[in-house]
Amino acid sequence: MSERRVPLRVVVVGFGMVGARLVDELERRDPDGALDVTVLGAEEYEPYNRVLLSDVVAGRTEVAAIGMPLPAGRARVLRGVAAAGIDRAARVVLADDGTAHPYDRLVLATGSRARVPDLPGLEHLPAGVHALRTLDDAREIVAATLNAPRAVVVGGGVLGVEAALGLAARGLQVALVHGAATPMDRQLDAGAGQVLAAALEAAGVRVVAGARPAEVLVVGGRAVGVRLARGAEGPGEVLAAGLVVLACGTAPDVALAAAAGLTVDRGVVVGHDLASVDDPHVHAVGDCAQPPEGSRGLVAEGWDQARRLAERWATTPEPPAAHRVHLRGPWEGAGPSAAVRLGAVLATRTPTDRGVETRGTDVVKVKAGALSVVAMGACGAGRTPAPGERAVRLADPAAGRWVEAVVADGALVGATCVGDARVAADLTAAYTRRTPVPADPAFLLLTPVAPATAPATSPEHMPDDAVVCRCNGVTKHDIACAVDDGARDVPAVARATRATTGCGGCADAVGGLCGWLARSRAAEGETVAEPV
Repeated sequence: MSERRVPLRVVVVGFGMVGARLVDELERRDPDGALDVTVLGAEEYEPYNRVLLSDVVAGRTEVAAIGMPLPAGRARVLRGVAAAGIDRAARVVLADDGTAHPYDRLVLATGSRARVPDLPGLEHLPAGVHALRTLDDAREIVAATLNAPRAVVVGGGVLGVEAALGLAARGLQVALVHGAATPMDRQLDAGAGQVLAAALEAAGVRVVAGARPAEVLVVGGRAVGVRLARGAEGPGEVLAAGLVVLACGTAPDVALAAAAGLTVDRGVVVGHDLASVDDPHVHAVGDCAQPPEGSRGLVAEGWDQARRLAERWATTPEPPAAHRVHLRGPWEGAGPSAAVRLGAVLATRTPTDRGVETRGTDVVKVKAGALSVVAMGACGAGRTPAPGERAVRLADPAAGRWVEAVVADGALVGATCVGDARVAADLTAAYTRRTPVPADPAFLLLTPVAPATAPATSPEHMPDDAVVCRCNGVTKHDIACAVDDGARDVPAVARATRATTGCGGCADAVGGLCGWLARSRAAEGETVAEPV
């Protein structure tokens, strides 16, 4: 029997937001079946938007609404099957169900795990104590709110702020414990942090800043409160609570890589090509990866890495390899599916002498209803300004507003905006699109409140390149193409373009644009059903 060459075998470990995106990116670029993709996903669930878990806790979003579009191609996805080991010499991934999965290229998308502080009472998480990292965590926290009138959130970063506001919106008495002087100190300086703290207090969240937990009090196997560290005035305060949410950050999940002998630091150490520095056949993306340019743990970075890796493989032919020639039975996979139209992608980021350009993947946004907090680029407490930077600031604490723009070399290189969603949207657009800034950067803060000469009263006035979904770089033109190709509702547009699958803040805009496009096409004589 003659041998025939089979497609390149790719094994992806992890089917979260980044692993699922990588599979989708690969399939969109592989209409001819050049890749044979197998995915090992430890969770039983289909991929879901982890960014929106705080919205589930707040009751603003149902669990069913945070599912992500599934890849529509030939990938074989094994849910509830975790990788147990990697045999790099044989190029085989061993799974916990006893199966073995040979690979030509292995991608680790194992993400990160919630960090649990080393405190008395947390040797094993007692009832009433939860991290907020998985869908099960969110469900358990929501269930706990039914019988716990008081809650303590440990950690005042982005997730802690969102969780505290969400629990307060459910009617709980909430205390937010944070070790720094103000919440979100990684993104906000002291002035902006004070404005945020005041907004939290106004929303019913008690901010306990400059304090650290010393012990979680447990009675009968259930948490009853948190004791703070001893202060100069005596024993630390006890915060009574039947629900304790740990938002103490995350740690990259690198156990599998370390056991395989790969170099790990905070994450799996990779080069600009996202390949391990020890093994060119092993790659890492997302939270578990540590590229030369560093990582902020934001999903947009992982999505950009997935796009870059898929693009690199699509444009770089695989050299012949003897180990890729083997017999393939009819049971080993179906034929290729139809090609999928490639939607909009973020601006191209290629390695340079200074690394990979990551601007646009580092925008941090708090999802908390009416409260608007956005930070990007050069921002945060204790930051040392770079040479040539110039900052302008609008401080209006009485109105709950704090805005700062940092410019250098004629471009916006950083911004902080608390309490003004309109200004935040304009600054985000200027930052991600790298538009030239005015000679006087103060106009960056004043332009949004000036009267517009031609207000966009209708989507008709929006330019085609107007970005509707900033998380995924989806423009009005991309959405119009999706509608013309048959998308009739927001989920269909999401499958075609990925719009709304990031922070979800553009869902209303996408829905409105779909409705307008359907009506305009109908007016032109086309038979297009009104979107749902």
